[in-house]
Amino acid sequence: MADITPSLLRGAAFGLRQSLDAVGAFLGPLLAVTLMLLWVNDFRAVFWVATIPAFAAVGLLVFGLHESAPCRDKPRSNPIRRESLVRLSKSYWWVVAVGALFTLARFSEAFLVLRALQGGIPVALVPLVMVLMSLIYFLSAYPIGRLSDRMSHSKLLAIGLVVLIAADLVLALNDHWLSVVLGVSLWGLHMGITQGLLATMVANTAHADLRGTAFGLFNLTCGVAMLLASVIAGLLWDSFGASVTFYVGAGFCVMTLIGLIGNSARLQAEA
Repeated sequence: MADITPSLLRGAAFGLRQSLDAVGAFLGPLLAVTLMLLWVNDFRAVFWVATIPAFAAVGLLVFGLHESAPCRDKPRSNPIRRESLVRLSKSYWWVVAVGALFTLARFSEAFLVLRALQGGIPVALVPLVMVLMSLIYFLSAYPIGRLSDRMSHSKLLAIGLVVLIAADLVLALNDHWLSVVLGVSLWGLHMGITQGLLATMVANTAHADLRGTAFGLFNLTCGVAMLLASVIAGLLWDSFGASVTFYVGAGFCVMTLIGLIGNSARLQAEA
C-alpha cells in the first residue's frame, strides 16, 4: 500500500485498510451468530459459509490486484543484515519504540470480554462486545486516517492515548453493562485513531526497498509487547482483580503519554 499510494494520501489509505479490516471483524461474528441461530448450532454449515469470503479474497488477489513491477537493478539479497538494518533511520526506530509502548499500555481485547461477563452480560450476548468495538473501529479509522494527512502525527497519537486512558478508567471504576459498553466503545475509538496512524508512520520512516523488513520488525516488536502486556494483565487480574488491571493499564498509558510529549519533536521527522 505504501508503494502504490501517494504520500499525501497515505494516512487515508491505511485508515481505509484498517476500516475494511474492522468490517469483517463485526460482520463475520454477526453472520455466524445469525446462522447458528437459524441452523440450530450447525457448526459445519457455518464453516462452509465461511469459505465463501476466503475464496473471494483469493480471487481478488489473483484477478483484481495489479502491483507495480519490482525494480531488478540490484541483485536480491536477504534484507536482515547489519548493513541493511543500519539504514533504518532513528525516526523509524522511534516509531517502533512508540508502537511497543502503546501495545504495553493496551493488553488483549479478551479482557474486555471478561469484564463484560463480570458485568452480568449474558454469555450468548458477550460476542457483541467485540462486535461493538469493531464497529467503532470501523467508523473511526478512515476519517482519522484522512485527518492524519493534515495533522501532526504526534498530536493524534497523544489523543489516542488519552482516549485509551479514559477507556481504562471507565472499565476500572464500574462493571455495570453501561460502563462496559462505554469503555469498549472508547477502546474501539482508540484503535481507530492509532492503528492506521502507526502503520503510516512506519511507511513514512522506512526506505522503499526496506519497507517489508520495517513492517516485519515493527509487528514483531509489537507482538512481543502484546504478549508481555497480556501476561502481566492476566497475573494482575488473578491476583488483584479487574479494577487494578485496568488502573495499571491506565498508568502505562500515562507513562507513554509523558514520553510521547517529551519527544514529540523527534516524531515530526516522519511527517
